Amino acid sequence: MPELKAILEAVLLAAAEPLSPERLLGVFPEAEQPEREALRAALAELAAACEGRGVELVEVAGGFRLQVPQAFAPWVSRLWEERTAHYSRALLETLALIAYRQPITRGEIEAVRGVSLSGSIMKTLQEREWIKVVGHREVPGRPALYATTQAFLDYFNLKSLSALPPLAAVRDLDAIGAELERRAPPPADRASPSPESSDV
Repeated sequence: MPELKAILEAVLLAAAEPLSPERLLGVFPEAEQPEREALRAALAELAAACEGRGVELVEVAGGFRLQVPQAFAPWVSRLWEERTAHYSRALLETLALIAYRQPITRGEIEAVRGVSLSGSIMKTLQEREWIKVVGHREVPGRPALYATTQAFLDYFNLKSLSALPPLAAVRDLDAIGAELERRAPPPADRASPSPESSDV
């Protein structure tokens, strides 16, 4: 049998999404399953072996994935120039409000932004699986409460919400959007649906 590090590399290269330690252990027959400590050690070896190369091992909310390091984005992203996603200020403001104040209702988002919220923005965020309904506020009309998803964390290379850029009281939301986009790996390595050109 090939060494554990090589098996994990092959599995992670073939995966279309981040894999948790449980998923990684699940690719082995029960009799050949490595101990969890051995799995962690092999992942650490793989991460070290990737240093200085055109691929890196990262841990995000959904688990581990191999991706192109951000330093190579200027070259790799040219493969998808015609498919680059462009997010409007309104979409980024909405996403930032949900990320930092979740759970939050549509009405609360509109109150903070001071304008009516376009249905297409919420639809886009839900289609990309970056937000979801997590409940309803116990007030008349029972408005939906929105929160970010694991797919949001994975897409923006975040292990948890605590890894979000700090939010100053009046910080420019464009800067937050730029910081989130900086954290996102090149398009080919994102675990969320393929980015499509959008000016929503």
